[in-house]
Parts: sequence; structure tokens; C-alpha cells
Amino acid sequence: MLELLNDLLWSKVLIVVLIGLGLWFTIGSRFVQFRYFGRMFRILGANQAFARDQHGHLSSFQALMLSVAGRVGGGNIAGVAVAITLGGPGAVFWMWVVGLIGMATSYFECTLAQAYKKAEPDGTYRGGPAHYIARGMGPQWKWLAAVYSVLLLLTFGFGFSALQSYSVATSFNDAFGIPVLATGIGLALVVGAIVFGGVKRIAKASEVLVPVMAVGYIAIALVVVALNIGELPGVLALIVNSAFGLEPAIGGGIGAAILMGVKRGLFSNEAGLGSAPNVAAVAYVPHPASQGIVQAFSVFIDTLIVCSCTAFIVLLGDVYQPGAATEIGGVALTQASLAGHVGEWGRIFVSIALMLFGFTTIIYNYYLGENSLSYFSDNNPLLVGAYRVLVVLLCGWGATTDLGTVFAFADVTMGFLALANLFALAMLFKPGLRIMRDYDRQIADGVEEPVFDAARFADLDLDPAAWVLEPADAEVARAARPAPRTA
Repeated sequence: MLELLNDLLWSKVLIVVLIGLGLWFTIGSRFVQFRYFGRMFRILGANQAFARDQHGHLSSFQALMLSVAGRVGGGNIAGVAVAITLGGPGAVFWMWVVGLIGMATSYFECTLAQAYKKAEPDGTYRGGPAHYIARGMGPQWKWLAAVYSVLLLLTFGFGFSALQSYSVATSFNDAFGIPVLATGIGLALVVGAIVFGGVKRIAKASEVLVPVMAVGYIAIALVVVALNIGELPGVLALIVNSAFGLEPAIGGGIGAAILMGVKRGLFSNEAGLGSAPNVAAVAYVPHPASQGIVQAFSVFIDTLIVCSCTAFIVLLGDVYQPGAATEIGGVALTQASLAGHVGEWGRIFVSIALMLFGFTTIIYNYYLGENSLSYFSDNNPLLVGAYRVLVVLLCGWGATTDLGTVFAFADVTMGFLALANLFALAMLFKPGLRIMRDYDRQIADGVEEPVFDAARFADLDLDPAAWVLEPADAEVARAARPAPRTA
């Protein structure tokens, strides 16, 4: 039953809905992910000036790293290899297409999360789909916000935290012979030390770990490309030709290439699932749209960069042969391919990368669960403390247990989670456009760093306290505004 429902959701319903809405958001926003692609880099630098306040707010960069920690996981290493094995090299092309479309979806969901965030007494923020559903769609939809929060807790807070622990432990056991119990205990201790420090410690850990793991993996992929630079044009041509069925007897044909590429892209970058907005809402930024733009860049990092690294490691190697039967797949294919390029230490490198990817994803999953609890309990210390203890125990238990049924259940709940969020995004598309146009207008007027005036959006039931800039930042924003035009 779970397998049937999972197949219906992810192979049919969600592919159509996610792609359809992604195209709608892309066209309706006048291709916002491309219009502001250059600003993605500038915003990260500019917003650091808004991070040095007296209340411990999280910076735009920290929020980006926390979301990348969740998007970039084991699927970037194993999932891409599976997609190539089952769908052929053309699956990579459709993965890129989905990533580019998903950038617009991520922009809107994260912009809305920023707009509807609420200020906490300790200087942090809370927000996400539950908040923009409850306040943006009106009181009659609070039940949907509650359902969303429960699904988020079950899927990410519990299910995927245990599953990531299992993936890390089994990978270390295969590569180094370390008992899964030992890895599980080690993970539980380190995760506990981080999550009991709250969201600020989580963000600081991600700020350090994510660049290390991402840059390291990208660097080794660039080495592989450099070693095989003469074959790169042929591989790119193979990807494009296979995507349109122009290469004979590769994978399962054009249908399999589209299906596997789309599924890999959607699973990996999470655009539309509503997970990343929970993280995007915590950033201290001058305008909601600026964080939306930054989070669109997170999708680009995950799908267009990190997933592509795995694709090139596999396709530039000799282990995978297009059109031939492949005896190994998943992470083993990536390990064998990298070993063929750089030697046997490549297998160890992939295992370490998988461990880092999985560990940061556990931290991210924990935060999503805590954020879902906060919707019901308003950060009740006893409830949050009990949740932290449970997550630590799940990390130890999950490392030693085959969780196939749990994985199938979590996939189904994640599907319903996505449907709830996508319905909300469709309903709130007009407010999202209003916020985007406010940002566009300020850019057109020559404002270097647009500032959000919540009073101009009083009808949206926003929290004014969440949009009070620190005095020094307000002064910087005023000084940066262009002088009034004279006749």
C-alpha cells in the first residue's frame, strides 16, 4: 500500500504539480531566478552588514548554509548515480531543467516565509509554511497549517533524522569497518552537543561544515574534469542527445530519462516541499525578496553544481558504460568511478563526503522538527527538550536498524507535505508578486539595498516587530538611498 501510494505521489501527481507551478511562477515573475541571478552573490555580501547587530540575529549567509545543509545530502552522491543508471545520461539534463524551474518556486516560498515570520523574545525569528498558511490564507485555513506542522515533524524531525543516521553508519562500516553502533553513538553525541545549543549553534555549525563539504566535493569534481578535459564536450553532447532520445539503447529511453531526471531534481533540491522556508525565515535581512533570491541560489548550488559534480565523476569514468548493463549503482558507482580517476583513496573520500552530507542534513532535519513544534507550543522548554533527547536517541537507534518501511512512510508523508505547501503557494502567489514588485520598484529607483516597509502591507497580517531594523542598519539604509530627483 505504501509503495503504491508513494509511486502515485512521486511518479505522477507531484511531478505534474511541481513542474506546472514552477513554470507558472517562472513566467508570472518574469523569470525572477534569471533576472536577479547576479544579485544572488551581491546580496550575500551586502546582507552581512545587516548581521552585526546586538540581538543575535542570524545572517542571510547562515540561513543559506543551513538550507544548503538540508538540500545537499546523500542523494547528491548516490541518487544522481541511480538516476544515470536507470534513466541514462539524459536524466542529468532534465535534472538541470527541474533545478532551474525550481529556483522560482524556492524564491516565492522563501520570500513568503520571510514576509510572514514572527519575532521571538531572544532576537531570533520563526516562520515557514505553517505561518504563511495560517496568517496569509486566513483563520479558516489554520487546520491546514496544523496538518503541515505535524507532517513536517514526522517526516523530517523523526523519519529522515533516523534514516540519515543509518546511511552514515552503513557507509562508514563499508568503507572503514567501523561498527554501526559505534558510529551511531558518536553521531548521537555530536548531534546532541549541537542541537542543545539552539538554532544559533546549529547555524554556526552549518556555517563551518557546509562550505567545507561542498567546496571539497566540488574541488575533487573539478580535478576529475581537468584530468578528462578532452572528453568533456563528448559527455555534454551525450547528456543532451540522450535527453531527447537521440542516442540508441541508453537507459530506458527518453521517458526514463525525463522521469529519473525530474525525480532526482525534485528530491534533491526540495524546491516546493516547504522545508527550506522554515530556515529562510530565521534570517535578518532588509527585504523578504532578498532572502528569496538567496534561497533560489541554494537550489542552484544543490542541483546545477553539486549534483552535476557526481554526474561528471560517473560519466567521465570507465565504470559506467552508456547502454551496457551496470552491475553496481548508487554510492558504490560513484565510489568506483572516483577511484578510477584518482586511485583507491577516492572511495574513502566519497564515504567521508557522504558522512558530512548526512551529518549536516541531520542537523537541518532537527531544526525543521523544532520549528514545527514551535507552531503548537510557542517554544515550550519542556517539549523542546524532550524532542531534542528523542532526536539524539533516534540517531543512535537509526544507525543500527534497517529502516526500509520508515523510509517508505516518510516518502508518503513528504508527498502530502509538498501538496499542502504547493496549494498554499498557489493561493498566496499574488501577495508574493506584490512583495517582488516592491523590491523591483526600489531596484528600478536606484536603491542599492531595498528595505521592506511592513506598513505598506498592513492588509497581509504581518508581524511589524519582525521588520524593525537595528538603528545602525536603518541609518545605513537611509544613507544608501538615492537622492530625490530634481526637476
